[in-house]
Amino acid sequence: MELHLTSRSALPLPPPLAGQRRPNLSLSTPSLRIKNHTYSVPPLFSKAHCVIGCQASLATNYMETSAVADLDWENLGFGLVQTDFMYIAKCGPDGNFSKGEMVPFGPIELSPSAGVLNYGQGLFEGLKAYRKTDGSILLFRPEENAIRMRDGAERMCMPAPTLEQFVDAVKQTVLANKRWVPPTGKGSLYIRPLLMGSGAVLGLAPAPEYTFMIFVSPVGNYFKEGLAPINLIIEDNFHRAAPGGTGGVKTIGNYASVLKAQRIAKEKGYSDVLYLDAVHNKYLEEVSSCNIFIVKVEERLVSVDELLEADEVFCTGTAVVVSPVGSITYLGERVEYGKQGVGVVSQQLYTSLTSLQMGHVEDCMGWTVELYLLL
Repeated sequence: MELHLTSRSALPLPPPLAGQRRPNLSLSTPSLRIKNHTYSVPPLFSKAHCVIGCQASLATNYMETSAVADLDWENLGFGLVQTDFMYIAKCGPDGNFSKGEMVPFGPIELSPSAGVLNYGQGLFEGLKAYRKTDGSILLFRPEENAIRMRDGAERMCMPAPTLEQFVDAVKQTVLANKRWVPPTGKGSLYIRPLLMGSGAVLGLAPAPEYTFMIFVSPVGNYFKEGLAPINLIIEDNFHRAAPGGTGGVKTIGNYASVLKAQRIAKEKGYSDVLYLDAVHNKYLEEVSSCNIFIVKVEERLVSVDELLEADEVFCTGTAVVVSPVGSITYLGERVEYGKQGVGVVSQQLYTSLTSLQMGHVEDCMGWTVELYLLL
């Protein structure tokens, strides 16, 4: 049995990190220990100083709450839920980002001539945090998202936070909003880092100031079908990316262009759209919000003809996790896979991946980062 990835934008799989040391991060009352520093803190969830990450900040809105937010976790969809805090750091002409701070979640102020609003100078990332059965929280490969943001920033002429600042900011944001991490098996906390040209600019040029921020939201399944097969339609008119463009980085402009084709597809009852390459209009690229896999041996261009003859097809992505494909429609012809059931590879991959992300099995690859919460 063979596995083939067709997307250009997937995160690379790092080699096993033998002997990797876990971050020493523990939370207790009345002190917080992160790495080699200890900070004094008052009782959690009080109207007082709340220590987040490696800094102390006044959190007057951090009111007494339960350990887990009061939500209908059984019916959690993939939509924005307003949480408590977000992280913000600024970068000026010197190219260095400020230490960053945690502020209450809410609107941000931008100049009408901000680079991100006028010229689309912005990137985003997506990753998740999961709650283990013992109450601790796991992050899944945050350093890979930091590297991808750094690479994308270089393409978009923007400075980027260091890998260490990115990962530390993610930890801070998750800990500040830990009550929004769903109970084990009920979903995950979706983490959305943003990097944008926030400085004012009129002529076409890089912005003079940049903002790095992170907000979070508890989420359930991306597709309403969950692990059940989804139905895709191949788009042969609109294209997602072109050679020499920005399709290889996670810039914000890559996503607005799919909305029209996606809306048309959903009006016809399809789950999403599968795009073809812009040169030959026959090789698979990716789905609107995720990668697509078929059972093959080598990583290479895959034509529509091969796709229609595949034994099993599935999509992957941070938001969608693993979604088996039940059917593909191309030029009016519908091809079904696995008799609308979940394929063997899809099921095995989903089970292995989610078990690792939720801490149900040992992480032999060094892909997870644990946030220890000792209350």
